[in-house]
Amino acid sequence: MQSTVTPTHCPYCALQCGMNLTPAPDGTVEVSERADFPVNRGALCGKGRTAAAVLAPGVRLTSPLVRDEDGTLVPASWDEALDRIAASLDRTRAEYGPDALGVFGGGGLTNEKAYTLGKFARVVLGTSQIDYNGRFCMSSAAAAGIKAFGLDRGLPFPLEDIPKSGCVILVGSNLAETMPPSLRFFTELRENGGTLVVIDPRRTKTAEQADLHLAPRPGTDLALALGLLHLVIAEGRVDEEYVRERTAGWEDARAAAMAHWPEYVERITGVSVPQLRETVRMFCEPESAMVLTARGPEQQSKGTDTVGAWINLCLATGRAGRPLSGYGCLTGQGNGQGGREHGQKADQLPGYRKLDDPAARAHVAEVWGVDPDSLPGPGRSAYELLDALGTDIRSLLLMASNPVVSAPRAAHIEERIRSLDFLAVCDVVLSETAALADVVLPVTQWAEETGTTTNLEGRVLLRRRAVTPPDGIRSDLEVLHELAARLGVEKGFPTDPQEVFEELRRASAGGAADYSGITYRRLVEEDGVFWPCPAAVEADGAGEDALPGGEVPAVHPGTPRLFLDRFATPDGRARFVPVSHRAIAEEPDEEYPVLLTTGRVVAQYQSGAQTRRVAELNAAAPGPFVELHPRLAARLGAAEGDPVAVVSRRGRAVAPARITDAIRPDTVFMPFHWPGEGRANTLTNPALDPTSRMPEFKACAVRLETVEA
Repeated sequence: MQSTVTPTHCPYCALQCGMNLTPAPDGTVEVSERADFPVNRGALCGKGRTAAAVLAPGVRLTSPLVRDEDGTLVPASWDEALDRIAASLDRTRAEYGPDALGVFGGGGLTNEKAYTLGKFARVVLGTSQIDYNGRFCMSSAAAAGIKAFGLDRGLPFPLEDIPKSGCVILVGSNLAETMPPSLRFFTELRENGGTLVVIDPRRTKTAEQADLHLAPRPGTDLALALGLLHLVIAEGRVDEEYVRERTAGWEDARAAAMAHWPEYVERITGVSVPQLRETVRMFCEPESAMVLTARGPEQQSKGTDTVGAWINLCLATGRAGRPLSGYGCLTGQGNGQGGREHGQKADQLPGYRKLDDPAARAHVAEVWGVDPDSLPGPGRSAYELLDALGTDIRSLLLMASNPVVSAPRAAHIEERIRSLDFLAVCDVVLSETAALADVVLPVTQWAEETGTTTNLEGRVLLRRRAVTPPDGIRSDLEVLHELAARLGVEKGFPTDPQEVFEELRRASAGGAADYSGITYRRLVEEDGVFWPCPAAVEADGAGEDALPGGEVPAVHPGTPRLFLDRFATPDGRARFVPVSHRAIAEEPDEEYPVLLTTGRVVAQYQSGAQTRRVAELNAAAPGPFVELHPRLAARLGAAEGDPVAVVSRRGRAVAPARITDAIRPDTVFMPFHWPGEGRANTLTNPALDPTSRMPEFKACAVRLETVEA
């Protein structure tokens, strides 16, 4: 019998690479290239190629687990597990009120699941206390984009535009390791005569591809961007006509930039004045240019201002809302974009509507069939929610996240999780966080279910079910349906993802992230549709494209390129936001004289809960390490492979030394994929950006100590 080939998308990063899945007679699943998808054109990284290994028996969970009287997680029936969760949530709500219930989601959830989780928190539980781990990834870029453009979408243009641009400045991204198939767009950029500037404290595999690599001190990206804008002004490179016709607020932003003269910026960043001038020349001379940021400048306690400064550079030079130009954010998680659009974020309702907007509340409440006044207001952001566990928040429902490894000040967050009255976790594997739960529910993932995701370009995609999950596995939608019923809400929580998506279309209609013109059929036929894609015209007809109520959307093509005619502000003008350099929350001192920065390696993903279970990936990246410069290693007396302790005000981590001149002498780097004594996030600083509430993962003060082997 011939196996069926199912075209779908990778479960990992925000590229959402196209791939084919073919079930084999022995129960395994073969992953193969899919050359027709424009984002990766057949290329897959090691994580994508081995993704099916997580589906294997013995790797993924296959039964609900409950904690017995001895404190051990033991197999249980679904009814027992769901009854225990519902009873615990109900008891907590009765005793302490609805805001004693917390819900924590993830950027790996499909749009359907993220939407339903937000609805469940607000309609069934009545709690305001919901957020998700995407707060740790893109929130600063989102906040800056909304301030400047009136809208946040990772990239306002398709990836295919990058090779056609004249210059790209890539800030704080090591995409050669975090999303390898995307590197070809930057290789083609250079082959076409364009230039690539990479800004990173480390000479990464990405930086090695650059025409110019700037290695600023961690946490000084804001000063760097302001210094470049100062030079743009001083050298007469401002696009005065563009600024006059398409922007507002220039004079205040100009004054702020002029306070950051090149020599001052050189002292702050360590980037020389000639390098600053060369960057400006490379960026301004071509007809088109782009700035793309990632976690480096964003995961700071001033991340929103930092991204805002890079946007100001684009606006002053007329590099936004024009063909082959603009500012973009390289979104991290698989559905990090869609995950923040449809309601699992503390301050948002579906369609990227604001929870404190009366009109938004009225629209969504009508779709949900509830009183707008019954919807709770905005709640705590992700870190603040986790920090409140065991005190204000007594019970937590967690899906698709592993904060014991991924949260800043992780040892403290682990303590807060242990202090809960009750914890329920839905996951594919027994993560470090799931291992602390009172109830663990095994749920379908990726190849075992159908659902939509939204990649970093704003392209809505359909992941299709390719294999039947093991007996006893349920989807997150089924879990929420069953819990809602047990908590007294019998209707409104369908288990069919397409039915959920139809409701999401109505809930998002008219919002900033308008999906109302998108259907499953279109996603199959067109291989994805870019939002916003409204359904604005009524016509005769029926079928899948029909919205409930009988109207049929006109075939809006979707919006691959934003802002070409106007920005999403009331007057259509982009906003300059005046910003000034300020120090990171925790500068080095005599006790902690070195800077720590964190990031990823190519063979692991996020907290590693899934990739650490794949033999091929573990062979390539078996454990944590501390990357340090030879001069720093010599002062410490450490040789390659020696155990080194990295100590911050929050804790201590130990890992082998990796000595390289590819990092600044005042900085050490640790990847954050591992738990245990090498857990990098034991050290990181939870200082929050005042706007985005993003923690400062990328820079904190540490000291190094030798450790006996």
